[in-house]
Amino acid sequence: MNKLIRFLSLLIIAGLIYIPAKAVDTQGTTAGQFLKVGAAGVQFLKIGVGARANGMAGAYGAVADDLTSIYWNPSGLAKVKGMGGDFSYTSWFAGFTHAFAAFSLPLGENYMAAVSLQAFTSDRIPITTMDKPQGTGSAYTLSDIAINATIAGYLTEQFSFGITAKMLNSSIAMLDAPGFAFDIGTMYETGIQGIRLGFSIHNLGTEMKYSGQDLQTTKKLVDALSASPLDVQYLASGFSLPLTFRAGIASDIINEDEHKLTAALDFVTLSDTPEQFAVGAEYVWNKIVAVRAGYRIGQDEFGLGGGFGVNYLTGGFNGQIDYSINPTKSIGLVNRISIQVRLK
Repeated sequence: MNKLIRFLSLLIIAGLIYIPAKAVDTQGTTAGQFLKVGAAGVQFLKIGVGARANGMAGAYGAVADDLTSIYWNPSGLAKVKGMGGDFSYTSWFAGFTHAFAAFSLPLGENYMAAVSLQAFTSDRIPITTMDKPQGTGSAYTLSDIAINATIAGYLTEQFSFGITAKMLNSSIAMLDAPGFAFDIGTMYETGIQGIRLGFSIHNLGTEMKYSGQDLQTTKKLVDALSASPLDVQYLASGFSLPLTFRAGIASDIINEDEHKLTAALDFVTLSDTPEQFAVGAEYVWNKIVAVRAGYRIGQDEFGLGGGFGVNYLTGGFNGQIDYSINPTKSIGLVNRISIQVRLK
């Protein structure tokens, strides 16, 4: 009976979160009227990290309890105990790769700190022109990087907070755009049927603008004149960050010695794309093997997600390997693998 009450409570609270948020649109439009794609840059900040979270289709805002919480909800870092490390790798489409690495360090009994790195990089991309459509022999690369510092802790036994400061840099060919941003998150253990609530705001930051050698050239003011060409620099327009709000709810439907089943629901609203809704679940057997599945609503490419994980428990440290697979509608399968090590 308690399990049924927990499940129904999840659905009710999720509705209370989703319905009001759905009615609010930061641009005053809805998905059916006007798509806001292109309103923000540095899109790699929207690529989820960690095989565990993506195996649940991103329904992780109130589940986050490992180093990937730095991305999903920084308050979840408070649940990490002791020193640890995390590395995640994603094989993206068209030769792109996405990587995440993090390291945690305790700051007393109730506080944790962590540093992390997100990187989105490409293979060499051939340069083509109208005269040489097969390539000029030269190439360029794309590289987006975020260096993060996070602090999280418990204000009470039920309420935790987290703040992440991010130094950003987006580069393409000989152009660079630096930036700075914050993520802020909170998590609340309600004490009602094991329900947890998570809220976070991501990418509160400065406008970014490209500069560099590729914006410089020489040009005559008037082609007909014989005067020497002048140095010219093109002015680049600034662009904003993809501001994101995430509200999540999770509960352990089953929490026994050998069996644990966690269900989670997330609502995500973004400044440059329509709202999204994710539902996911994780089953863990004997604290060793985990199976995950989820579904994302409102995303034009991603929907179903799934994956599994294996824990290695010893007296000195805990190790965990996770894998996830996310089919897309038009660009194939996205595979992720994560490795976590936590010292006791």
